[in-house]
Amino acid sequence: MTKRWGIPLVLAAVLAASGCGKHGDATQVRRPTQSASPSPVFDTKLPPAQAVLRLVPSAATTLTVTDFDQVRAQYGASPGDKGFWKQATKHSPLLSTGMLRPYAGQLKGFNPDDVTWEAHYSGGGTDGWVLAFSPVTDMSAVQQAVTAGVGPLKGATVDTAAHLAESSPPTASSSRWTELADLVGPVAESTYLERGCLPGDTQGQRVQPLTAYAVSFGQSIATAYLGLGRDDLFTRMRLGSTVPTFAADYTNGAADPSTGRIGFTMTDPVDAAQQALRRKLPFAVCAG
Repeated sequence: MTKRWGIPLVLAAVLAASGCGKHGDATQVRRPTQSASPSPVFDTKLPPAQAVLRLVPSAATTLTVTDFDQVRAQYGASPGDKGFWKQATKHSPLLSTGMLRPYAGQLKGFNPDDVTWEAHYSGGGTDGWVLAFSPVTDMSAVQQAVTAGVGPLKGATVDTAAHLAESSPPTASSSRWTELADLVGPVAESTYLERGCLPGDTQGQRVQPLTAYAVSFGQSIATAYLGLGRDDLFTRMRLGSTVPTFAADYTNGAADPSTGRIGFTMTDPVDAAQQALRRKLPFAVCAG
């Protein structure tokens, strides 16, 4: 049931379209306006992967965001639809499969499907998460689960106005993460963002230093954001062609130097997302 676009021309069209407010083949979901005033450091009008940047501790080095609303849109599913998770875990590029799902039987007044998106950060001595809940979720029930110490919610902080739960008290706005907003696509099913580059082989090719990168995943298109002003995008795009595990999942690369993006068709979205989590992305290697 997953689309398979197999020619670079399609990827080029996707890269051009995403500059106009779309990303890959993901369906944009219009999010209801909150009736309560949100936290001053959190903007509910922004896509999740951009909004959460202000909540990530400065010391963190990696961030993942999985937008369950966007994934549901791909299947025409609503929260609570039977069969959704089976399809999503089998076919979609999830960076999280829902941290509250194993504790569904212990939750009262809400359930794991009330989570609209989920973010995790780590590195630099940090390890935490942020959950966003549907505007109709009873946040007092979420607070009760926190007080009761249900699973990972034990010790969390609840922002009832913004409909958020965080593993630790909200952080002050961090320029170290908000300055990376340009690397984050406008909408995606999941997003991987990392400060720095990855160890790997440049295969004797000259590449520029890389201080940060992001990968946004649609249902069958992955878009890497490396930043503007680069003359090594085509070289970086080709680095994965000789790495069998990467080349099997990421095909038909198309680079767009004017926007600092590289697009790929994913033959296996699930494994492609896992390669990002395993930090096995040749286009993001450090300069030799």
